Amino acid sequence: MAGLENGAPIGAKTAPTDRSRPKIIGQNDGNASEDDQTRPRANILLENQISHPRQRAKRSVAAAYTDNVDRRISGEAQSRESFVATVQGVSDSRAEYRRAGEDARRSNPKQSEPRLDTSTFALSGDSAHNQAMVHWSGHNSSVILILTKLYDFNLGAVTESSLWRSSNYGSTYTKLNDKVGRTLLSYLYVCPTNKQKIMILSDPEVESAILISSDEGASFEKHPINFHILSLLFHPAQENWILAYSHDSKLYSSMDFGRKWQLVHDNVMPGRFYWAVMGLDRESDVVHIETRFAKGRAQYVKCRAQRCTDGNRQYLFPGHVDTNSLVVQDEYVFTQVTKLGQASYFVSYMRESFKQMKLPKYCLPKDMHIISTDEKQVFAAVQEWNQNNTYSLYISDSPGVYFTLSLENLRTSRGPTGNLLVEFYKVEGINGMYLANKLVNNQVKSFITYNKGQTWDLLPAPVTDVAGNKLNCILPFCSLHLHLEMSENPYTSGPITSKKSVPGTIVAKGNVGTELSSTNSRMFITSDAGNSWRQIFDEVHHVWFLDNGGAMLAVLQAATPIRHLWISVDEGKKWDRHSFSLEPLYVDGVLMEPESDNHIITFKKCMYGELCVMGEKQIYMKRRPGNRCMLDQDYSRIYSSEPCLCTAYDFECDYGWERHADGNCSPAFWFNQNSAAKSCSTSQSFLNSIGYRKVLSNNCKEGGRKVYSPRRQACRPRPPRGLRLSTSQGELSATVGSNVTFMVYLDDGDSLKTSIQLDFGDGIKITYSNLSRTDDGIKHIYRTTGIYRVTASAENSQGSDSSTLFFHITSPVESVYLSAPIVAIQGKEANLTVVVWPSHAKTLTCFWWFDNSSEPIITLEGSISYTFQREGKNKVTVQVASGGIIMQDSKVITIKEFFRSLPLSFSPALDEHNPDIPEWREDIGRVVRTVPEEMLLVYLYPGLPSTAELFVLPDEDTSSEHKKGSKEGLEMISDIFVTALNQGLVQFELKADIRIIVYMTQQTLAPLVNSNSIHSGSAMLMLLTVVFVGLAAFFIYKFKRCSILLPVPIAYKCKIKRARVNNDHLLALLTYRQKLKLGYT
Repeated sequence: MAGLENGAPIGAKTAPTDRSRPKIIGQNDGNASEDDQTRPRANILLENQISHPRQRAKRSVAAAYTDNVDRRISGEAQSRESFVATVQGVSDSRAEYRRAGEDARRSNPKQSEPRLDTSTFALSGDSAHNQAMVHWSGHNSSVILILTKLYDFNLGAVTESSLWRSSNYGSTYTKLNDKVGRTLLSYLYVCPTNKQKIMILSDPEVESAILISSDEGASFEKHPINFHILSLLFHPAQENWILAYSHDSKLYSSMDFGRKWQLVHDNVMPGRFYWAVMGLDRESDVVHIETRFAKGRAQYVKCRAQRCTDGNRQYLFPGHVDTNSLVVQDEYVFTQVTKLGQASYFVSYMRESFKQMKLPKYCLPKDMHIISTDEKQVFAAVQEWNQNNTYSLYISDSPGVYFTLSLENLRTSRGPTGNLLVEFYKVEGINGMYLANKLVNNQVKSFITYNKGQTWDLLPAPVTDVAGNKLNCILPFCSLHLHLEMSENPYTSGPITSKKSVPGTIVAKGNVGTELSSTNSRMFITSDAGNSWRQIFDEVHHVWFLDNGGAMLAVLQAATPIRHLWISVDEGKKWDRHSFSLEPLYVDGVLMEPESDNHIITFKKCMYGELCVMGEKQIYMKRRPGNRCMLDQDYSRIYSSEPCLCTAYDFECDYGWERHADGNCSPAFWFNQNSAAKSCSTSQSFLNSIGYRKVLSNNCKEGGRKVYSPRRQACRPRPPRGLRLSTSQGELSATVGSNVTFMVYLDDGDSLKTSIQLDFGDGIKITYSNLSRTDDGIKHIYRTTGIYRVTASAENSQGSDSSTLFFHITSPVESVYLSAPIVAIQGKEANLTVVVWPSHAKTLTCFWWFDNSSEPIITLEGSISYTFQREGKNKVTVQVASGGIIMQDSKVITIKEFFRSLPLSFSPALDEHNPDIPEWREDIGRVVRTVPEEMLLVYLYPGLPSTAELFVLPDEDTSSEHKKGSKEGLEMISDIFVTALNQGLVQFELKADIRIIVYMTQQTLAPLVNSNSIHSGSAMLMLLTVVFVGLAAFFIYKFKRCSILLPVPIAYKCKIKRARVNNDHLLALLTYRQKLKLGYT
């Protein structure tokens, strides 16, 4: 699960971003992750890599060498050609050679020294090529394929390519360009279950096609494709089934080895797709996919490769997962979910429901990476809350749920792409044996365990160096330290090598001293499983096991040309030098026959009285010192095996327990030892842990006085205690209509006889007879927004308990309208309301901004009362947040010390043409706007019948001594409007032949407003529209015999006659009011 961290999700180690794209000799792509280094490679000819975590579906990763080789072999000793040197002899896998060897062994156990034959072949015409990919099928096959390319680093593309084939173990090669045509080749893949099947991709920049061969490249057929392949994943059992990932995040499947392709799913995360695990998934064509649907969020989808339609997809995890977090590995499926910056890790074992992974209570992990899932157990590197550059090693139980600490402060580093590199190594061939580098007081030291991490010890240093000089390195002050990185080049062995069929033998690069050093490294070997070590070289070499393990091959790690290699047939005690070329050559890698079984092995030497490893005593056969013979391939290595009596170190501390200095496990201070009985029912019994759980694969037998296994204990009646209610995602909110999964947990009580009731708070309740029926969660859908009180109750004959949470159901805001008075009285409260659609109940957060305020007023209600102190225009803005959406609206409110208002109504004909939208009401006023808005303001209320309100405002320039006259002037102006409205003199033409009359709703004069609350409109029913002086345009007056510019008292004495005149008369009247300051003649 590598990558369970904030910003670096689960699976960086087990599923790299570009896991199936082949690496290439000569190209340093910087993407060598732990996965690239540890998984079996279908077309890598050197199978000496250690595979952890073990992977069922072999990634077809072409061989790679990341040394940025851009060499052209030149000089007096070499022509300008690329050379392939073939070494035969000890490593020769020809059948006739083996038969001869077997006959010789039957007749004479002492064989002659092996013969070393070499041949060199120049790949003519390809001297400029700087990349190569090599494939050797093995299994007695004599065919070797080499794809060479010229990669232009400036263009970032392949400009030339050649395909070479040898049918005689590399003695000679034939160029196959005539069989592949002018196609520019980019990558070579090999089927892991049938290595005679080859697939070569063309360069997509030139041509999108694939070349297929079923006879190891003897013939090819070409098939065009309509997408660009970035990576391939072959099925672990079906040789013709392939998954292909494209550059546009689409996943395709082929059931006929690439001849026809079908889309499986789009928006697939790179490297997050997996074939079925045989024996676990019901159908062998099942694929597990992580699909992206929102930023930082993804879904786990399971479907069949050729039937992945919407109706055939399964969503096995209840909710969303983090992107780049799905890992399907052996019996396990891992996911990660991050909420509020805190990651939670989940695991499914044997395809059962997901369970949250449990680490010690105060581990508080910042990051987690899965190292191994071998033997139905999870090894995880966890970065705890107080760690920065180190991780701690944790080991799980079989289901992968409960983890206990094994080793603190593992040394880690980051690869070029940010992937975590953990210095932890599984030794092949010896069960339970691991190596790890640990940071101790700022020094990196190497440790070894023989009991799967229960105890760790320093490595003893060799007694002498390679020259025989004593080292005088005494534990614990001085020890051997090893480099545990994996090789980035599959053609080299890497700094450490071991093999399952050579138990107890490890070859590694390292140094002797107080800490691990990056300089002055030397080569060391152990043939007794790390109990003792010998130095074999002063310089760093790459070392492989040859001829089924009967010998070892060493090649100097050098940046200069070499022409020698070293072979040993006596566990590295003596090394014979052999020349593989007359002239020095650059050695980019060494190819071995893949998947060959080792022939001669050495034994695990038992020392210091410790005869038992992983609960059993095994005796291995080995050659007598000095013998340089080879044994039959099917020779039995193990002479005898018998179990040992169990000790405390054959057990790991159970979850919640910690190992103390005396070796015993004691409960942690936070652990409740009664928690194991929570699912125990009266009249039954349960296994109660005493702090130990047997190490998986340990074969010890219990006996004597000390018993470590859990003890059977009778269940006692217990009332429910510690009832907890949560959601599967840990969230306390969801959107309307979404499926919410509630989880109910009980810390203690007779769960099988305890009934559970869940009240969802919306009038729906559900009851279960016992807690086990709620293991997968309780699903519910809320249909309306609101805050719901959700209550879980547990009850049995001994008592009851309950738990409550408040769950928010929200809906994204689609529109917001601020309902506010158009005019308000200075110093008096005005009511403002925000209208939201769709309607929400108690789930809104409103932010109110008044004028130039630097901080908003926040309310949980959609209304507020506010007192305006500044006369004039005041702007109000409200922002509404709900369901992750924020919307806003603004209004301008005119604040006056006093004003006059008149309610207005309209002819019924207006209702027939009223669409009841704000824009229509604004346009009605805008068409006839002629009078300054400082004098008149008009509301048009929403709804039918059409109504409005006219506000007559005092002059802004009125001084305090003139306020009395200004009030009188407002009364006179209002009288004029009342008279005109009552006599039907206010009219306007809506459209041709449709004339609208405006009149007073009530036939009484509205009082002067200066202290009482003004009309603010209905908070949820009306939308307010400002129409500045609009209705003034509809007043049609004619003053007969009187001048419009007469003082107001004189104007009142004039007779008003119904007539048609333009708006200028009213405008003149209002202008005259300004000049007279209202009240002066």
